[in-house]
Amino acid sequence: MLMSRVISHSHVPRTPASPFPYSSCLSSSETIISSFLTRNQVTYTRSLLMPSILTARAAGRNLNNADGMHDSPEIFKLDGSGLLKASSKREMSFWSNKYVLGLTTTAGIGGLLFGYDTGVISGALLYIRDDFKVVNDNSVLQETIVSMAVVGAIIGAAAGGWINDVHGRKKATLLADVVFIIGSLVMCIAPDPNILILGRLFVGLGVGIASVTAPVYIAEAAPSEIRGALVATNVLMITGGQFLSYLVNLAFTEVPGTWRWMLGVAAIPAVVQFIFMMFLPESPRWLYMKDKKSKAVAVLKKIYDSNRLQEEIDQLEAASKQVSQFGKAVSYLDVFKSKEIRLAFFTGAGLQAFQQFTGINTVMYYCPTIVQMAGFSSKKLALLLSLIVAAMNAVGTVIGILLIDRCGRRLLALTSLSGVFASLLVLSYAFYLQSSNLHALTGSATLGSGAGWFAVAGLVLYIAFFSPGMGPVPWTVNSEIYPEAYRGVCGGMSAMVNWVSNFIVAQMFLSVVELVGTSMTFLIISGVSVLAFGFVLFFLPETKGLTFEQVERMWKERAWGNDLASSSGQQNIIGNET
Repeated sequence: MLMSRVISHSHVPRTPASPFPYSSCLSSSETIISSFLTRNQVTYTRSLLMPSILTARAAGRNLNNADGMHDSPEIFKLDGSGLLKASSKREMSFWSNKYVLGLTTTAGIGGLLFGYDTGVISGALLYIRDDFKVVNDNSVLQETIVSMAVVGAIIGAAAGGWINDVHGRKKATLLADVVFIIGSLVMCIAPDPNILILGRLFVGLGVGIASVTAPVYIAEAAPSEIRGALVATNVLMITGGQFLSYLVNLAFTEVPGTWRWMLGVAAIPAVVQFIFMMFLPESPRWLYMKDKKSKAVAVLKKIYDSNRLQEEIDQLEAASKQVSQFGKAVSYLDVFKSKEIRLAFFTGAGLQAFQQFTGINTVMYYCPTIVQMAGFSSKKLALLLSLIVAAMNAVGTVIGILLIDRCGRRLLALTSLSGVFASLLVLSYAFYLQSSNLHALTGSATLGSGAGWFAVAGLVLYIAFFSPGMGPVPWTVNSEIYPEAYRGVCGGMSAMVNWVSNFIVAQMFLSVVELVGTSMTFLIISGVSVLAFGFVLFFLPETKGLTFEQVERMWKERAWGNDLASSSGQQNIIGNET
């Protein structure tokens, strides 16, 4: 009876989605759809519903009873567009549970550290060049100071997945804090560029571990209907950290030992997170998978009401059985042995790579330098204008939080990339005008104010489009698309892809600018944004509102086809009925 009700919706005419504008995300119908995702709506829906049917069977419910069907908040139905939509029972709002918000905020301090380090080095570099002449005269050394933290983050992210799976999300966070504090203090007292680079390596290790841990910890504690917004809050903390770093940079411009204070202050939020984290629990899903079920249930009771608690426990029990049947710890090579896991990892890692290659950390690492390239020679003015860009980043992320669980990950990313492409063209043209003006002024070192402000407008426009979509979407998607047994390993590997891409961009940006010019550099990045748009269009499915188990089912359908993916689930049901 349940299946016939679901299938009966599949013939309702679909309402075409508006191509790009964010305003379309706010319509009451919430009909976001892509022809690339709906090859066969009936069997696709059946395959997604199968884990819920099995869960209900395990709980002893009669699916032929209408009340039983509506009792289960796991049941999804088709809206007028043909999309899966969460049932009305899943009504938890972003602000309704202060405990979940507390977990999210505390874990998000890891994102704050991530963002602060990204932003602070851009301003500190201006003063490091003054203190160390060898740095000022060597662009490769400047790039190494910036990118060495990324090298550490690559190592930290790769190890972070294993640390999360073996020792848990809480211990991984505490370790990240300790390493970050050590790195901050080493940078603060560095007597020469080599020690400074060592400190950057330690800071990167901490940031890399945190970048894997925070999204997973938040996602595993979050109800599915607000999971996107809560994980995106971690991205807000990243952008907030970048904004804070520019404030700190501006505050210390007239203080002796300028850059040392800028880098050393980073230890404070790490100390705060370490203290708060000592009083918070481990992820309930991790506890359950490690057979610490009573502790897991105690945490879940603080998140869900009594009507929904048993459904969540049933889901965890089913996932726990799957993990135990796997029989061994997941290795990095295991990711590539399963077709559905390969597809999920390809999508998640591709999003992480395109997030970096579309230029975000080029803008954030080198924002003051870019502003100076645009003709604003004053360091203080360059930092002030960079502060405006960072503020736009934070505001845009708030918009992303409001939209990601409403209009979905896919449309948000496509809209974002469209604006990114346009703004990169503006930046390219602004610096083309710069080079033309410099030739006309025969050796003048500064740029006319009109073209300079045009470049700043391009930076602000870039951030305004990037931050609501391509900022939070890759991290959100990677926190929810992997099965339980693979979540730590795949999350770590995809974060490592992000940091490797980050390293390539940070290490090469100034060198590419010297080789082909600033205008051509931004034009190349705009071409990458077109490739990113195509990638999202063809490979990213919508995961808005789906449980972890339903997302896992979706990848099996994509890997093996509708009927084959659902056959095992159907056999289990038939077996239970006979």
